[in-house]
Amino acid sequence: MAAFQYRALDASGREIRGVIEADAARAARALLRERGLFPLDVGSVATGTRGRRGRLRIGEAALALLTRQWATLLGAGLTVEASLAALIEQAEDEGPRRLLAAVRSEILAGHSLRAALERHPHAFPEIYRASIAAGEKSGELDRIMLQLADHLEQSGRLRSRTLQALLYPAIVAVVALLVIVGLMTWVVPQVVGAFQNGKQALPPLTQALIFASALLRDWGWAMLLALGAGLGALHLALRDPVLRRRWDAMLLRLPLLGRHLRALDSHRFAATLAILAGSGVPLLAALEAGRQVMSRLPLQDAVRAAAERVREGQGLARALGAGRAFAPLLIHMIANGEATGRLDELLARAARLQQQELENRTAALTTLLEPVLLLTMGGVVMLIVVAVMQPIIDINTLLR
Repeated sequence: MAAFQYRALDASGREIRGVIEADAARAARALLRERGLFPLDVGSVATGTRGRRGRLRIGEAALALLTRQWATLLGAGLTVEASLAALIEQAEDEGPRRLLAAVRSEILAGHSLRAALERHPHAFPEIYRASIAAGEKSGELDRIMLQLADHLEQSGRLRSRTLQALLYPAIVAVVALLVIVGLMTWVVPQVVGAFQNGKQALPPLTQALIFASALLRDWGWAMLLALGAGLGALHLALRDPVLRRRWDAMLLRLPLLGRHLRALDSHRFAATLAILAGSGVPLLAALEAGRQVMSRLPLQDAVRAAAERVREGQGLARALGAGRAFAPLLIHMIANGEATGRLDELLARAARLQQQELENRTAALTTLLEPVLLLTMGGVVMLIVVAVMQPIIDINTLLR
């Protein structure tokens, strides 16, 4: 059987959308008619839920909730097929419902859950699919799904807290920029224009302000277009792996931002490795999945080199420590985990430490950023005021 998404009209003429399972589209239409519905459109879920680029989409928060519900149903004794049917009925949004129906169709066709999830790599990340495969082999799918739900929720909380911490400085920066642009393009020309018609020589600071104001009014649109074009060109250039690797290496060398980016990727790597190692996934496969969740190419290269050393027989801590890409704390905890046989537990603890460090550093940076923005805005406004007031002060001095 396959899953089909449909649009149909009920007896009152109201349009209904949903998912139905049948052997073929014709059989699906027949089932809809038996239910008293008039089918308008019936299409396969496998093709109907794909985006413009053929990618299924589901948000991280929705995936975390879905995984926790799924683990609860499996822990209650339901089969994978029955739990998926319950989740499809429970889902309120059309996207998750169609995605789950597509996965269930693959399972009904005889595929394993891992194989069904592999058909939708953009909805289920590599760590998700690898953990599910390990859970199917070990028979502890519900426990592993609970770990996955915890991991997704922690990642979502970290991202949410970071965005919330950066929201206020971003608003202050935008308001400050708008105020300064308004002063330069509207207030300054009206106030300073009175001095330009006179024979009085204007101070250098006032002349510079008039020049900047005219430049912004006449060519501000061109400057804005140039900025957008530059950012677009940078985005296209970073698609080249060589340039992207140099860019990431430059970012990682920055005093504050570099350490923050390194800690962020280390947290993702440690959390991924903890889940996969605890699920029984082979270490090399876990390293590959951990490499894929990282954003910076130099750190990905370090993990790839470490995987080669592990394949040659080195221990994980020694292999990762050789590249000096990760914090010594993470390396020592991995070494302790290898020595005591508690690698997954100590990796999870290291991930929590990295997350706490990220949250503390983000809070500290935003606390410092707010007064810096306010002082910068105040300094620019004061400079404008001084440039406007200086000719007036000179006139008063001459009159005396």
